[in-house]
Amino acid sequence: MEERPREPQSHYDDEISLVDLAATFLKRRRVFYAVLFSVLLAGIIYAVLMPEKYDYVSLIKLAEKEPGSYIEKPATVIATLENRWLPEYQSTYHADHDEQIPFEILFENPENTGLIRMVSEASPSQSEGVKQSHALLIDKLSEAQSAAVSNLRENLERQIESLSSTIKMLEGATDAGAAIAAAFEKRLSLEATLNSMQPMEVLTVSRESAERKGPARSLIVLLAGLLGLMGGVFLAFFTEFASLVKAQLTET
Repeated sequence: MEERPREPQSHYDDEISLVDLAATFLKRRRVFYAVLFSVLLAGIIYAVLMPEKYDYVSLIKLAEKEPGSYIEKPATVIATLENRWLPEYQSTYHADHDEQIPFEILFENPENTGLIRMVSEASPSQSEGVKQSHALLIDKLSEAQSAAVSNLRENLERQIESLSSTIKMLEGATDAGAAIAAAFEKRLSLEATLNSMQPMEVLTVSRESAERKGPARSLIVLLAGLLGLMGGVFLAFFTEFASLVKAQLTET
């Protein structure tokens, strides 16, 4: 029987085996080590020198008209803080120090509460500046809340006084029982509101958070090591590739 000739095996000059890759890597290992240790060292230095930052929180409870009902809505108060008092303070600070405030001041209202949170992320060295800034804004808010409470109190007292006068006038009239009862009920409601009013309360000023903000130092070093590892491998092979291209151009 005549044997069929074997087909020649396909061969590609540009095929690279794992042995070739390993040999190339070992040849350029100095590039790999240089990149790895450089990036890792930079990550360690950054982690050590990275400034610590914490959240500084001030908490205010708004003045209440009745339990659960506030003289001013929290959303309105926050809008006033963000669009009036904070810009005014920023302008004053810039005029006095010729620079912007080195930290942000954010305002929050926890859902279904009358609480206002002032939050600033800053380093311990800036804690005194944060405290002064929060205290100034709290003073502005306190003045506005006190004025609102005073106005509401005066309004309620006038209404109560007017109802008392109306009741005295109706007491001598005939068939005025229903009107007197309605006036009594309205006056009692107003007196209950007057007695249940609560002023604004400052719960805490610039309290430092227990945990530091930002990534942990160990995580930064780990990420730097991974970045150096990947960058070292890439540059090792890229260096070999550039060397081959240069040799080819020289021969040509």
